Parts: sequence; C-alpha cells; structure tokens
Amino acid sequence: MRSFPLAPAVWQFRDTTKNSPWLQAAVPGCVHTDLLRAQKIPDPFWGTNEAGLQWIEEHDWEYRTSFIVPPELFDEEQIDLVADGLDTVATVLVNGREIARTDNMFVGYRWDIKPLLQSGANELAIRFGSAMKYIRTHRTGHQPREFNDPVGRSQVIRKQPCQFGWDWGPRLVTAGIWRDIRLEAWSGNRLESVRLSQQHAADGSVTLRLAPELAHREAGIACRHRLTLNSVVVAEGNGTKIRLEHPQLWWPNGHGSQPLYTLEIEILHADGRRLGRWMRRIGLRTIALDRHADAAGETFQFVVNGRPIFAKGANWIPAHSFVAGLTRDRYARDLRSAAAAHMNMIRIWGGGIYESDAFYDLCDELGLLVWQDFMFACALYPGDAAFLRSVQTEAAQQVRRLRHRASLALWCGNNEIESLNLDLLKQPALRRNYDALFHRLLPTVVARHDAVTDYWPSSPYRNDGDSTLAAGEKRGDTHFWDVWHSRQPVKDYEKWRFRFCSEFGMQSYSSPETQATFCPFGDANVFGAAMENHQKNRNGNQIILDYVSRRYRFPKSQDELIYLSQLNQAYCMQVGVEHYRRLMPHCMGALYWQLNDCWPVASWSSIEFTGRWRALHHVARRFFAPALVSAHVPGDETTIIGNYRRSTAGEVHLYTVFDQPAPARGLLGWELFHVDGRSLLSGRKKVTLRYGESVKQKTLDLTRLLALHSRDCVFLRIALEIDRRCVSQETVFLTQPRFLALPKARTKAAFTLSGPKAATVVFTSTAFQHRFAFDLAGVAHSASDNYFELYPGEARTVQLEFTRPQTVARLKRALAYRSLVDTY
Repeated sequence: MRSFPLAPAVWQFRDTTKNSPWLQAAVPGCVHTDLLRAQKIPDPFWGTNEAGLQWIEEHDWEYRTSFIVPPELFDEEQIDLVADGLDTVATVLVNGREIARTDNMFVGYRWDIKPLLQSGANELAIRFGSAMKYIRTHRTGHQPREFNDPVGRSQVIRKQPCQFGWDWGPRLVTAGIWRDIRLEAWSGNRLESVRLSQQHAADGSVTLRLAPELAHREAGIACRHRLTLNSVVVAEGNGTKIRLEHPQLWWPNGHGSQPLYTLEIEILHADGRRLGRWMRRIGLRTIALDRHADAAGETFQFVVNGRPIFAKGANWIPAHSFVAGLTRDRYARDLRSAAAAHMNMIRIWGGGIYESDAFYDLCDELGLLVWQDFMFACALYPGDAAFLRSVQTEAAQQVRRLRHRASLALWCGNNEIESLNLDLLKQPALRRNYDALFHRLLPTVVARHDAVTDYWPSSPYRNDGDSTLAAGEKRGDTHFWDVWHSRQPVKDYEKWRFRFCSEFGMQSYSSPETQATFCPFGDANVFGAAMENHQKNRNGNQIILDYVSRRYRFPKSQDELIYLSQLNQAYCMQVGVEHYRRLMPHCMGALYWQLNDCWPVASWSSIEFTGRWRALHHVARRFFAPALVSAHVPGDETTIIGNYRRSTAGEVHLYTVFDQPAPARGLLGWELFHVDGRSLLSGRKKVTLRYGESVKQKTLDLTRLLALHSRDCVFLRIALEIDRRCVSQETVFLTQPRFLALPKARTKAAFTLSGPKAATVVFTSTAFQHRFAFDLAGVAHSASDNYFELYPGEARTVQLEFTRPQTVARLKRALAYRSLVDTY
C-alpha cells in the first residue's frame, strides 16, 4: 500500500454563512484555532471572551486544498481518501463531486476516489455544517435531562460532549479536520489490523497468537513475524504463533519495569507478493478485573500478572479545549507528572475523546493502566437504529485500534448515565434504549474485537442495580461527591468502606501565575467577571470558601486565599486516599477527580493548564507513595449552642500501608510536640512491611496530654523509615489548623548549583512550618518537593531543574516562600 499525506498541503478555510474570504488553515486543526491564527477572533481563554464567541457554533465552514496525485498511485487498483477524524457534520467533495456525508467525530472514514481523480491538480473540499443546526433538526423527540450543556440536546450528535460545556470547561463548539487525512492506494487486498492474543503458561512462557484481519477474505496468505526487544531479535519466523520461553513481563508503575517488544508482521499473498505490513509495540502481561465473591460481597480489583493491584490515580479530561493536533510533548507533561506521583492508573473519562496514539504510547511506557470509557457521559442518549449503527462503527474502530495496548485495563460503557437517570430509566422506552447501547451493543463489540479486556457498563455501577452508597461498600465502583457537591464534612470520606472509588474531588483556585494567563490587569478578583467565567461550577466559589473557612483563618490577601484553597484541596484528597488505602484489600482503588485541565480555570485538577503542579499533586506524591505512614483520628471536633467547641479526638491510630512488591523492614516513629518546640511524647516501633498489607501498628491515647497542654498548642509528627531513610512522614493536628497557635518562623535558604540547569536548595527554619511552599518567580523550574512540612532545626533539601541556565544570585532574587502561619 502506498500513502500520500494531505495534511501538509496548503489548506484554506472560510465562513460560508457569511461568505467570507478564504483564509489560511492548519490541518489537523479547527475553526477556532484557525480564526485565532488569522486574528479574526480574540483569545477564547482570555477574560470573558468565550461568551462572545458562541456565534461560531451557529455558522457553517468550508475547508479546501489542492493536490497532485503522485503518478505511482494510479498504478494501484484503488485510491482511498482516508480521514481519521472529521468534526463533525461534514460533506466531502472531490473535484466538485460529493462523495460522502458524515456525522460522527469519533469515526474514521475511507472512500475510494480513484474514478474522480485526474493527473493534474485535484481539489478536496470539506464543508462543515453547524452542529447546532444538526441538533435542532435531528432526533427532535429526544429530550434528555441536562447536566452540563446549557443549550441542550448535544447527545443527539456523536461529538465530543465537553465541547458543549462542563463544570470545569468552556463551551467552544468547534469544527474542522481534527485528525490526519491522506490518500492510500492499494490493489487486490489490504491488511487492516492484526488481532493479538497472549497465553501465559504456568511455566512462565508466553505464546502469542496472531490473527491478520484483511479488507477482503483471501485464501493461502502467509504470515512472517519478527519480535525484538531493545533492538535485539528474540523471535523470528513464519506462521501465526510465537512462543517465548523467558519473556520479560510488563508491569504497572511501581510494580516492575515496562519492557515493550516491537512486533513486526508481514502478510504475503499466496504467490509471495507482500499484502501488507503491521508493526506495534506490545507488553507481555495479563490484566483482569477480578470480581469474585468474598465476605463483604464482591471484589473489584485489577489483577496484573496474577498480582492484585491497588489502583492509584486520577481521571483524565481532554488536555486542551481544542483537541486537534495535541502533541506527544503536551501529553507527556501531564502523564509523566502522574507517574512521578506514583500513579498507576488513568481513567479516560467518557465526556471527552478517544485520545491519540501518542497518549497510549506514553501510558505503555510509563506503566499507567488505562481505564477507557466510551464517549458517553451523564445524560441519556438516543437509541434509534441509525444512531446505534454509527456507535457500533465508532466502537469497533476504537477497540481494534487500542486492543493491543499493554496499558489497556478496562472498557467502560459510560460515565454516570445510569446513576444520574435512575428515575427516568424506569420508563420502558428509555430503559430499552439504554440497555440496547450499554448492555448489548458495546459489550458485543468488545467481545467480538477484543475478547481479552473486561467490559464494565457504567461508572459508577453495581451489577445488582443498587446505586446507594451502602451498596458500594459491597461491590462495584463508586463516585463519592458528598464531600464537595453536598458540602458534607471532609471526615465523611471515612464513613464509607467502598470497594473502589473511581471519582471524588475538591476544587481549588489556579495559582496567580496561571491566573495571569487569562485575567486582564485589575480584574483578577475571584468574584470578578473574568474569574467567574473561569469557574464553571455554579456554586464553585462559594463551596471553596465554605471548606476553606472550616479549616483555615481568614486570609490576608487573595494570593493567600488561593494558597489556602490549594492546601484544602490537598488535605481533602489526602483524607480520602489514605482512608481507601488503609482499607486495602477491601478497597482496591482510588482515582481522584481530576488530573488535568483543558483551559486555565478553578477546578478539581492537581495539574494546572500551564503544567504547574497544584499543592495536591505534590501531596499526592506522598499519599500515593508505595510505603506510607497514615494516621486515623477517629474522633472529631464539633460546636454546640453558643459556638462552643467540643472534641472527641483523643486517640490516634497509626497505620503502615505497603504496596511495594518486595517486603521490607521499617521503623515507625511518632513524637508529640508543643508549638513552642518542646517534645511531649515520643516512641518508635519496628515494623514488617509486606505487599498489599495495611496494618494498624499503634494506637496513641493522647487524652491526658491534650487536657494538660490544649489541642490548640500541639501537633503530632509521624514517620516511617526503611534502611535509615525516611520514606513517609506527616503532621497530624488534633484540631482545625485555624485554631493552632503557630509561631512565626525565620527561614534560611541556601542554593548550590549542581550544573548550569540544576541546583539544590536547602531550607532551614527556627520553628515548625506547615505546608511550606516556595516559588522562583519568573524562573521556569521543576522541584523534587514542595508544600512540605518544615520542622525546626532540620534541613530540607530540594532538587531543582531549569529550562535555562541560572545563577545563584538570580535564584536568590526570585525566591519567595510562605507557610500556613503567613496567610493571616
């Protein structure tokens, strides 16, 4: 097969609704980015510009290019126009002749256009109709309950759901050629894909079975294969079976290495001519969603190579509001940050897109298991025959594209549709439509084209139909939003013993540095127009302030409020994740909402749109660490009539949680300090750490000391050492931090260059500082740690890396820092 790319050609676009002049376009791309490049619209992310750009979704657009077909392509029997992604309502014309109409963004298309081509210049035109016009005129009887689309009925078109708005993203309904477009010429037959299966034997060997999939059936074909690892040939020969006696297994992040074999397959016609070639990187592993009966109900755990894995990770949304042309580097920035925080699973949420191959390449390389939703979220979808046919094509293409991936762990039908529409699904017609799509069509497609990866109908879901939180303590996966949406106390995380928590979260504000990328000067107030436009949850600002006010004192500036909102977010996720990890193996997964942002915004993410880590991501690196010391304070502090405080917090249970494969011996330590620096109680205990164990190692009764010294004047330091190295430590408060009488501290920072683009900084303090955070204004950098506990008289060393060479003098000038006590 011969290929000729069309994306590098000179493309033009125009607004056909206004019959505007032709402008230069980029492919892959979309109308918003093309209009921005042509300076026809302002930056959609700046200030309140988004609202003024809603007219774009109402207009029709046209793209065109001219190309000359290489003469050798005409030697083939068929020349196909191949479009991997058209967004969305498109009419395709070649040399003025209409060849197709499309209405599914997630489907790749192939059309034989050889009869329409000529030896000279050819013109390809693609007219994109307004998605809103399509929505108004199609499936008009479908009137779903809306949760995120302020206009409504976006479910009737197969298009990226969150383009129509979400509670963290803008409404920017775009159009364009969003993935690759090219010519492919071939004769006789074509190799479409290869279905790969792995058989792992008890003796450790692995057998690969290869099933070529052709455009047409053909007898007598032959298969040649070559398998290499790190450029070394490990198997080569003919046939559809490869046996490896001593394979290197692929493991999730933190459980082993991620060796990726390169598998090259060549298919030959019976006469020896090459029919096609297929090459992929694969990992040798088994992955299963294990749901077996146990004393509590039914497990929900991922088992990799026979080992139950506690899933540590976050939910992924599209990395940009304009997804066309997302690069490997853009994905790598956030996915490498996930791996650095000890995550081993990413859930690709069902309101976005099926990501590009570069995304899954990185997950394979980094050991990030992929929970893959199909692209359906929250509201009910149609069930007519044409809609189901389109979805069947979409699903089959995506399953065949991704099924070989080492990282692929689960196919999931949708996000929250069943749990949000239980009452509506009591209507027989709506239930029939729902079941036809998520309980029949999608599992059938997965079984037909994959048959290895498990399918789960929805998230959250219980296979007995019980959607209550109590049922989540027995089986299935749970989304827990009582903390945040219902404004329940953070301690409510500890009320429930879920089997797997696949969504839970807390918002915070983006850093002042990220806010400066979208806020006009003088309009950065969190309740001002620009900031409100970058807060897409209707009650978001009020909820942030509510939770911040419960835990911290009134801040002295907006920058301090931002810092406190991030501390609160980190604290909430820490309480939830550590609770779920302490429940191991009853609970076997914690995926917080969310990892990333699609634009600069106040949100639940731990990584800001600019790539800057929120406090949460730094803290996540600690609470997801393979060896963890965790404190559970069963009591709580409340108020009575008259706003008098009452506390039942006197005991502290100290746990070790361990999911490192090799066992270890450690030393658990604890020390109760007065804020003036005096040590009031201390102790140590030798501990044995084994894979998959959460162990209550010690219970401290601090009742007497709290009565003697006041809980407002003490804090508990806990730590876990392995081989005389501290691998986990934390500070435990016995009251809300706003009541603590923290002293002001003097801080010293000493920089040492370790290279032109690397340095270390050593911080020391005269007093305890909670969540010490530093920044280097104007210096692009990454830090090995931040938002940490700085204890008096103890040096804290942080490694720094820069994008440009730096001097010690420059770093000293740029340094700024704060801790909790500096916020009021």
